[in-house]
Amino acid sequence: MTFGERLTELRKENGYTTRNEFADRLKIPSTTLRNYETDAREPGHTFLKQISEMFNVSVDYLLCLTDDKEKVSSYQLKNSEYEHIKKYRVLDDYGHEAVNAILDIEYNRCQLKEDHITYVDPEGQSNLRTLQYFRRIASAGTGQVVFEDMPAERIEIPDIPEYRCVSYAIGVNGDSMEPLYYDGDILLIETTLQVDIGEVGIFIVDGEAFVKQLGEGKLVSLNDKYKDIPLTEHSNCMGRVVGKLEMQ
Repeated sequence: MTFGERLTELRKENGYTTRNEFADRLKIPSTTLRNYETDAREPGHTFLKQISEMFNVSVDYLLCLTDDKEKVSSYQLKNSEYEHIKKYRVLDDYGHEAVNAILDIEYNRCQLKEDHITYVDPEGQSNLRTLQYFRRIASAGTGQVVFEDMPAERIEIPDIPEYRCVSYAIGVNGDSMEPLYYDGDILLIETTLQVDIGEVGIFIVDGEAFVKQLGEGKLVSLNDKYKDIPLTEHSNCMGRVVGKLEMQ
């Protein structure tokens, strides 16, 4: 589709059946409009802005760079936010799924971060912080499918300095990380897209979730009866394991 075809389509969709009627609305000669709609003349930025605002569509949509009509006011975005949007648009479905999952977790963490209650420990009094807890999603065995209707609960952890980076909690399913982590342990996770070799993290490999130690091009199990898992082009890190919640 060309710009002229898109302009014609928008004109008709919005009830302007004739060029003369639409040209009068735009306060331009009908011959100019005809040249735009037949692609005999390229539109200037003033005209593009006028049409974008009139029909509430993005300039990218008018120029046929996207089929998404949604208009984003770039002047309301920081440069870094706009760069994120541009990167997001070139991701495939798998990349969108991974980014959306992390975004949901971090959004909910920020919604909950002011939710504190009083907690008494043996050394005195401190606060508790509320997190999202995903029960038995990360696998310490052969993997578990994620991202489809992940059930989330709330869990309270001590609001202490070493846990300030924790974004969410996740349950262990399996024994491949024994004796460090056992089936049913609650792990405290810092959201990050990268961990160092030797660190334990939450990883997605071909749609399945694992809690593993990162090795060179592979995920390593601490239990010798499990084989290492090769990383693929569809592998993502979802967070670093800060520790496990000690139940009282």
